[in-house]
Amino acid sequence: MLYTLPIIAALAGWLINSIAIRILLNQLPKRREKLAADLGALAGKQFSFAAVKQKLTDPEKVKSIIPVVETHLDGFLRDRLPKAMPVLSMFIGDSTINQIKSHLVAELDTLFPVMINQYLDNVEKDLNLEKIISDKISHTTDEQMQQAVKGFLGKELNTFKLLGAVSGLVIGLICLALLVLMP
Repeated sequence: MLYTLPIIAALAGWLINSIAIRILLNQLPKRREKLAADLGALAGKQFSFAAVKQKLTDPEKVKSIIPVVETHLDGFLRDRLPKAMPVLSMFIGDSTINQIKSHLVAELDTLFPVMINQYLDNVEKDLNLEKIISDKISHTTDEQMQQAVKGFLGKELNTFKLLGAVSGLVIGLICLALLVLMP
């Protein structure tokens, strides 16, 4: 019976750490609002709208949408405009359409970055990323929050339980050695 002491101590260490993890996970929903506010603030500080603007107004990105604009303009100038204004179709031929299209595309090439930048300025004023993230976290269920933590820290939580078992085993072996060595 005396020699089962290390095994009992190992089980006790594992059980204590398992209970500690369960208590920790059960505390998460109670601290959800603070966690949501802190994570929202962190994301708000880390997110750079300037970087998004820079990427979206990059001349190469703008040039990549020009073919779509050209196709749309071509359809507009050849089909929809003559239907809307039949008199114009008498004066506009292929060379005129191509000239108008090339001038419009050149103008839009300069206008798009300005438009996108203005649009993003408006979005930035209206978008409160910190609040959006905070609200999303606040509205997660207890189970979702616990599953997220388990998914993120699963390996570490299991290591913590194992550490409890190992430390219990070591303590049990020390106690056993003291009991055996001391009369």
